[in-house]
Amino acid sequence: MQQLTAESRQFVLHLAADVLRRCLGQPEREMSFPDDPALRQNAGCFVSLHRRGNHRLRGCIGILDTSRPLLKVIPEAAASTLRDPRFQNDPVTLAEFPELELEVSILGPLQPAPSPLEFDPPNQGIYLTALGRAGCFLPQVARETGWTREQLLLHLCVDKMGLHPDAWRSPDARLQTFSAEVIGPAPLG
Repeated sequence: MQQLTAESRQFVLHLAADVLRRCLGQPEREMSFPDDPALRQNAGCFVSLHRRGNHRLRGCIGILDTSRPLLKVIPEAAASTLRDPRFQNDPVTLAEFPELELEVSILGPLQPAPSPLEFDPPNQGIYLTALGRAGCFLPQVARETGWTREQLLLHLCVDKMGLHPDAWRSPDARLQTFSAEVIGPAPLG
């Protein structure tokens, strides 16, 4: 995955923030695209919103598919973040923006892990499929929680996939890993 320039990293944050504002009724702002080939590379993307101060999640949705250009994926992921089903009864509002920070994770392609315990928690995100369900943790989850590999898999199974804690041990379980270039967090307001 080609790394973004400092200018492009700022552009990514501005693009995602602009999409969020437009989705909530603000007019589109004019932006100029940096001439950086990394912005045209195919990549996946997650957009996360957290409360400033306590880091409470307010939305996190992403696209693991790395077959489309980053400039097309970022707006789609940003708009989807406002429709995070976990917050359908308490959606993000424009008035809340000054209290929020934005983080964009640019994802490399999924790579099969040799086994469910063969991944590098602080540096690799994980995508697990088991028992007909799927779940994903970005690499920053391991950095923020300090969880071990087993703890990450247990929480992924229970918290994200709605399965029993040891579902990652099932014979049909498949783990894939991915890299992520994390941009932010940056204040939205």
